[in-house]
Amino acid sequence: MRIRLYFLFLVPLVSVLHFGLEAGSLHVRKGTQLDTIKEAIALAGKGDTIFVHEGTYLENQMEINKPMAIIGVNKPVIDSQGGDEIFIVKADQVLIQGLTLQNIGVSHLKDRAAIRVVEARNVIIDNNLLLNTFFGIYLQNASRCRVLNNTIRGEAYDEMNAGNAIHIWKGSQMEVINNHLSQHRDGIYFEFVDQSLIRGNTSQDNMRYGLHFMFSNYDTYEKNIFRRNGAGVAVMFSKQIRMIKNTFEENWGGSSYGILLKEISDGLMVQNTFIRNTIGVYAEGANRIKIEKNDFINNGKAMDIKGNCIDNEILSNNFIGNTFEVLTNSRSNLNHFEGNYWAQYKGYDLNKDGIGDFPHRPVNLFALITDKIPAANMLLHSFLVDALDMAERMFPEIIPEHLSDERPRIKPYTYD
Repeated sequence: MRIRLYFLFLVPLVSVLHFGLEAGSLHVRKGTQLDTIKEAIALAGKGDTIFVHEGTYLENQMEINKPMAIIGVNKPVIDSQGGDEIFIVKADQVLIQGLTLQNIGVSHLKDRAAIRVVEARNVIIDNNLLLNTFFGIYLQNASRCRVLNNTIRGEAYDEMNAGNAIHIWKGSQMEVINNHLSQHRDGIYFEFVDQSLIRGNTSQDNMRYGLHFMFSNYDTYEKNIFRRNGAGVAVMFSKQIRMIKNTFEENWGGSSYGILLKEISDGLMVQNTFIRNTIGVYAEGANRIKIEKNDFINNGKAMDIKGNCIDNEILSNNFIGNTFEVLTNSRSNLNHFEGNYWAQYKGYDLNKDGIGDFPHRPVNLFALITDKIPAANMLLHSFLVDALDMAERMFPEIIPEHLSDERPRIKPYTYD
């Protein structure tokens, strides 16, 4: 509840334009006396609205140092022609809306972005199209800003020459909502960003992470789609993170996963869908995370949970069609598995209470072998795997003794 209350204080979209009765408007049109945006910004007073009409404007390095709104009419194009940043926002209460921003040059000395917000509050960046912008939207040391309804599409061909679509460094009470992000290094990058919300975004086909999240606390991300990203999603060195109703889909590769949880504690992962990932959840140094009511469907490994993960609760999830259900590198288990549906469970339910009559042990011997010797995957579905399964039944001490679900569910859950 504490997290959500912060969002109530964010300035509504329309209120950015309300600076009093004295606010005026300027119109930028090609072929008129006022035909450059930079000149309009210089002429505008506090709280004024600049309407940029249809056309192509070859401009960049426009600094905004007073409250104002810049609104595009029929998606005018602002083209940096491979040059520097377009807007640098250094004032509170600024709105940038309805523009097409394109062609920011790659720089190895500066993280150039189409829109950079520097030490400002209550900035709204809404419904813009950003094309080939190196970094798309970059917020640094900002708070109470909203980035919503933007499409940011890069042209990255390698990580060295790619920036992030939405990059936020050192902020609080931010909202990143309903953006479509693709072909960058990372779709969304959070570092030292607290008490913030990431909701309803689609981040796909990025070279590294759909979401790269570090040193950030008390945040929520929900109802996002992370699809076909190079390494999936990484949430690291953080605490009190709520991950709700997200989809992690088709993140395939030798070092890919739906989500990496590394050095993260006291979080919640509820009603997410992991479908067709190399690894659904990869957890290392993850502690006291409740992983509940998630669907793990057709992944290579549903969960790879290392021995340094402690006091996590894996409850009431569906594990369906995964090659391997759970993998670990430890003979002990310091986490709690209970009430999950396991498609590979071979037990029965004689008393018809919906719970299997004997425990399910989701780690199997062949999974441990392929983890150590990846080339062994070529033997999958061979008679040797059946022989290992038989050996495992005869000598169960081969696999982690205490990693079991004592109350496996017979039928899969249907979540609301």
